[in-house]
Amino acid sequence: MNSFFKRLSAVIRFAIPVALCLCLILAVIIPRLDASAVRVTLLMQALEAAQWEPFVQEFNEKHPDIELEIIEGPNASNQVEDLYTSSFLLGNSPYDLVFMDIVWVPKFAAAGWLRSLSDRISETELSAFLEGDINGGRYQGELYRMPVRSDGGMLYYRTDLLAQGGYQPPETFGDLLEISQTLQGQNLAEWGYLWQGKQYEGLPAMFVEVLAGYGAFWVDPDTLEVGLDLPEAIEAVKFLRSTLTEQVSPPGITTYAEEEARRLFQNGDAVFMRNWPYAFGLLSAEDSPIKGKFAIKPMVHAPKQSSGACLGGWGLGISSTSQHPDAAWEVAKFFSSEDIQRRFILSTGYVPSRRVLFNDPEILAKYPHYSQLLQVVENAALRPPIAQYAQASDILQRYLSAAITDQMTPEQAMNKAAKETRLLLGR
Repeated sequence: MNSFFKRLSAVIRFAIPVALCLCLILAVIIPRLDASAVRVTLLMQALEAAQWEPFVQEFNEKHPDIELEIIEGPNASNQVEDLYTSSFLLGNSPYDLVFMDIVWVPKFAAAGWLRSLSDRISETELSAFLEGDINGGRYQGELYRMPVRSDGGMLYYRTDLLAQGGYQPPETFGDLLEISQTLQGQNLAEWGYLWQGKQYEGLPAMFVEVLAGYGAFWVDPDTLEVGLDLPEAIEAVKFLRSTLTEQVSPPGITTYAEEEARRLFQNGDAVFMRNWPYAFGLLSAEDSPIKGKFAIKPMVHAPKQSSGACLGGWGLGISSTSQHPDAAWEVAKFFSSEDIQRRFILSTGYVPSRRVLFNDPEILAKYPHYSQLLQVVENAALRPPIAQYAQASDILQRYLSAAITDQMTPEQAMNKAAKETRLLLGR
């Protein structure tokens, strides 16, 4: 009997420390399980998602209480937009953040799919970004998108060909036509001017720059006034049509997107080209026939008018259905911060949305043209930030395409485009 109690006493002496250790372990582990990392998700084009992956890892390391996950989507931006739209229409989007093209903002905001960011950031902080990028992220006075990277249309020109012809870079539409025809006549180039004439979103993106250059407009977002049938807008269409009738642009220009224009220009077959900043790196490649023989400038314009660069670019908004808006905001701040933008730009060659980075020594050492790029993107021409933008763009694409392919006169096409746009907007 005594031996039994001795064994029981020994077991108790052993069990008490073990029990205390288990209690201590549970006291530490259970709170950690309760405070597990908040999961934040966003959908992004697959190619860009791969470019952001190192920064996602860095964010997760610096924010152990937040787990950021990027869902890879199609590379076509319109397909990504469709996926976001479908997820919201189903009633409970799985995405906490929306990686948005600038033209999506009014549609998504008007539908109630985004949370306002206006109370999360001051106007002083916003002043560090390009004005056009911030304005493009607003809808009815509220901010819905933090800009991550910018974009803007510009004019590329052959410095060597202009020097041979004794010309300075053109300032007006008339200059561009005159220089093109002269250099073509001297057999220095087959074509004068390349642009995006295919019936797709790139067509109105290009056209808003020509409209701005003529002092015209598409839709006034404040009044919903439509300006497509005004004389200045019709003149803008006549300019594009004249590049074809005067054989300054190739007949196939009405089927060209960005890459068709870029390849022809890079082969040395044209004097001028309208395109986006991405083309600069490709044109500067070691195997490029025109490496070191081109430069960029703001788009040309009519006399006594000013140039406009169609503003593109991408940014982050917070989904209205997100259960973790504060965590999502931490991601938006991180992606749009100066340090992350600097390193992302250096690794990808995209255009920053923070003004100071255009003159950053490290960036200029790798991309010397960025100081010129600032002048281009500061002359922003926004596509109209209206909720019905997608439908308005479709209308303009159809009638502008009809005008430049000579199926309608510029007057007929713009009158019909204006009429349909007014019906769309309830004017």
